[in-house]
Amino acid sequence: MATRHGRRARLALATIAASALLVSACGDDSGSDSDGQITLKVQNFGLFGYKDGLYAQYMKDHPNIKIVEQAEGDISKYTTALTQHIAAGSGAGDVVAIEEGSIIQFLQAKDRFVNMQDYGSNDIKGNWLDWKYKQATTADGAYTIGLGTDVGGLAMCYRKDLFGAAKLPTDRTQVAALWPDWDAFVETGKKFQAQSPDKKVKFLDSATNTYNSILMQLAGQGSGYTYFNQEGDYVADANPAIRSAWDQTNKLLTAGLSANLKSFTNEWNAGFKNGAFATIPCPAWMTGYIQGQAGDAGNGKWDITTVPGGAGNWGGSFLGVPKQSKHQKEAVELVKFLTSPQSQLAAFKAAGNLPSSPQDHADPALLDAKNPYFSDAPVGELFVKGASSLKPVFLGTKNQAVRDAFENNLRAVEQGKLSADAGWQKAVAEGKAASGT
Repeated sequence: MATRHGRRARLALATIAASALLVSACGDDSGSDSDGQITLKVQNFGLFGYKDGLYAQYMKDHPNIKIVEQAEGDISKYTTALTQHIAAGSGAGDVVAIEEGSIIQFLQAKDRFVNMQDYGSNDIKGNWLDWKYKQATTADGAYTIGLGTDVGGLAMCYRKDLFGAAKLPTDRTQVAALWPDWDAFVETGKKFQAQSPDKKVKFLDSATNTYNSILMQLAGQGSGYTYFNQEGDYVADANPAIRSAWDQTNKLLTAGLSANLKSFTNEWNAGFKNGAFATIPCPAWMTGYIQGQAGDAGNGKWDITTVPGGAGNWGGSFLGVPKQSKHQKEAVELVKFLTSPQSQLAAFKAAGNLPSSPQDHADPALLDAKNPYFSDAPVGELFVKGASSLKPVFLGTKNQAVRDAFENNLRAVEQGKLSADAGWQKAVAEGKAASGT
């Protein structure tokens, strides 16, 4: 085991070091202004809910600190850039977000990050679910590279106005009864499109979001891993959860239920605005994104109900401090503030991100929360209820690269360029090449 993990660590470090050749050396623009004020650069992706009050509160309480946020919408682009910056030793923020799918990769390069334990993180590790804290900690328990922000409890968001137009139930309890499992979800989709007066509207946004939701759900209920087992072996062709998620998603494609929109593209964003699809698998963090894209016109048209097959977890992030930061102590203090139970609850209120703090999970402010934009959906009940029972899914060091290979081939199937079987064979082969094994 030690030999295998040592090989994985060297491989990950070599990958990060090699990626440095892709970027030119660039200066770190964080530092002290002429008046002695310290500028801390925060790099993240998507919506973390910090701009709506938390940054302002921290800067008010710390007049010597100025916070500048750099956000990237595309998680793949963000992770690639962060890998390059960490390798180059420059360009990374003072505080950087790390998505759960990449945390193992960066743990292999732990020496390039500040050890949060040196700043007392073990004394407050009760602020996070036990497994969440361990995800960002080395196997020997000696090094923690990040503190948890959110977890991604699964639900299903749907357009109740489009359901009503298709003569389907709109009440969230009745909608949940339509799809106790994913096969029933497919049948509901067929009925929706047969009865919808607007034949341009599709039941589902895209194949990849559904595929990832099913995969993480099945992996959490079964093996506990996806493309790599805990020993680091590439097992995409041997893990039944992956093939089951692939086949189940292709049932939706065969039925013509997808709007064929690639996630986090301009076309996908426009789909929220123009009502191009009626459902989307919905981790807690997705609710803020939907509201941001659908805008005021979507207020009250959306609702949330349970996901087929029960609970699941997809997504969740951490905040870390690269050692290249010129203000490590101040950056760590900001991370502690942003990931505290109080700040996690504030981020939930601002962006819908489900806290990873067990204290928050017992707080009536979260348990009883409703989201007026989503027709007063009881988001506390929907997302928090199963959070304590969520099981982490192991994601290997090359998870993002392999995931990209599978998603690219799934989109090729979605677009009619490949058959489901041909797409599977190609995904497995390209995934293996991306895995480096």
